[in-house]
Amino acid sequence: MIRRFISRPLRQALPPALPQDLQPRDLQGGRPATIRLEGTRKQALETGRTRLLVAAMSFTLAFSLIGWRLVDLGLMAEQHEPSLARSLSSDALETGRADIVDRNGIVLATTMPTASLYANPQHVRDPETAAERLAEVLPELSPAELRAKLASGRSFVWLQRNLTPRQEYAVNALGIPGFYFQREQQRFYPHGTLAPHVVGFTGLDNQGLAGIEQSFDDVLRASAQPLRLSLDLRIQHLLAEELASAMQTFSAIGAAGVVMDAKSGELVAMVSLPTFDPEKPAAAIADARFNRASLGIYEMGSVFKIFTTAMALDRGVVTLDDGYDVRQPIRVSRFTIRDFHPKNRWLSVPEIFMYSSNIGTVHMAMDAGTPVQQSFLKQLGLLQPSGVELSEVGQPMLPSPWREISTMTISYGHGLAVSPLQLTSAVATIVNGGTEVRPTLLRQDAASPSAGAQVLSARTSAQMRQLMRLVVAKGTGRKADAAGYLVGGKTGTADKAAGRGYSRNSRIASFVGAFPMDDPRYVVFAMVDEPKPTKETYGYATGGWVAAPLVGRLVERIGPLLGIAPQDDGNVMIEEMLAEIEARAEGRQLASN
Repeated sequence: MIRRFISRPLRQALPPALPQDLQPRDLQGGRPATIRLEGTRKQALETGRTRLLVAAMSFTLAFSLIGWRLVDLGLMAEQHEPSLARSLSSDALETGRADIVDRNGIVLATTMPTASLYANPQHVRDPETAAERLAEVLPELSPAELRAKLASGRSFVWLQRNLTPRQEYAVNALGIPGFYFQREQQRFYPHGTLAPHVVGFTGLDNQGLAGIEQSFDDVLRASAQPLRLSLDLRIQHLLAEELASAMQTFSAIGAAGVVMDAKSGELVAMVSLPTFDPEKPAAAIADARFNRASLGIYEMGSVFKIFTTAMALDRGVVTLDDGYDVRQPIRVSRFTIRDFHPKNRWLSVPEIFMYSSNIGTVHMAMDAGTPVQQSFLKQLGLLQPSGVELSEVGQPMLPSPWREISTMTISYGHGLAVSPLQLTSAVATIVNGGTEVRPTLLRQDAASPSAGAQVLSARTSAQMRQLMRLVVAKGTGRKADAAGYLVGGKTGTADKAAGRGYSRNSRIASFVGAFPMDDPRYVVFAMVDEPKPTKETYGYATGGWVAAPLVGRLVERIGPLLGIAPQDDGNVMIEEMLAEIEARAEGRQLASN
């Protein structure tokens, strides 16, 4: 009766009824009922404890795995991503490369961090949509090629290297799973197409492939200090501008120019046209990447008369008072050597040089002889490649065998092909007092002057400076005269070789000069490849009409930048030389009468 009145909550709180085997009747055997109850509870507790331990270990392992993955994706992402790129190349990614600067510290090449986009196609859910959306923000990529890459099923594909920050942001904004970025280093050339033939360029792995980048690859990789070149970017710009203008005016296929320190051999400017973008070398045509200034070799024409005349004077073959009768052309076998503008009379050595007489120059070379000619040209560095710090250097083309006719034609610039850089260096040796000049693209210490060999005497060098000034003041190079500056030089016009002969419609027009001629500090060379005659030049496309005016304008523009003050009385030595020439001519005429 009592059980009936106990409330349900109270009944639930009471302990359950004892099992049948623990009813009080079991106590009659003397065994306590609580022993069985305590053993069952202990077994239940052990089972629960084991289950809790297994669960705890499972949770611990799961959270450990999750935590490790978060660390891997967060802190170690930069170490993880490059490993994907290394699977494509055995070379480790570059972490830096020293800058290249001009002589005034202006940056010509530098390295900056960039992001490159790659994908794991296995993580891309919809390759077609992903390709279309990516092509919208990177329009230079082909949607068809992107679809093929993203549907390839591979684990790694490059999509675009070296994105700009704006492009990286745009790709990130797409939010497409499976797209990732890798941090890389990219080489940048702030002045673009201005000096790529000198500075060169690198590949995707930042390894130098051309120019200074290739020649000093190890130095640029190992050093944190900028590599300082001898180039002056201001002079480089003006030279490139004048050459480009001449190319356009005369519808030429190319041009090249050099400005060199006459004493140290430093290349202040070196230009080859057409040019190209060093950040996109693969997009440039082969002709644009070709360095006409150092790699191209050409028969230079009458500028070689500088070397023939200097040789004859220095070796005692002639003096300035001597001369030759140039009325008759020279015939050798089937060849005939004539003057372009014949004077049909006896010419003194200064007149032969001033009027650019082929006949008179050949007479001087033959009187000197072939061995003397070969030795002199070799000392000037014209029979071996230039030693400048570039791999793009041309090998001179020499006659083999070197016959008598070779000696004749080489005397006025045919039969021997050299690079503009070689010719400029040789002229610097002629005008600087006779000391050998070694061209260099590295800035030199002003306290360490060049220690080259003495190739010709200082007296001969002074005489050649007078003769070169005479050419500009009164001869074929008058259009190179620059107001306020003593420019001296020599014109050159050479038909280009074609098969076994020469083309009459393809020529090299050039001018090489120096200034100021009383104490030359710089040598300037300009060459225009295959210029076409114009109405303004009266149908001529020679060195005197094409290249000489270019050099004259250039000297007027770069003179102040190079710290050379204009002069007013620059023709004193020329007037004296002209008076001597006239006196000798009158004396010879009186003697003949």
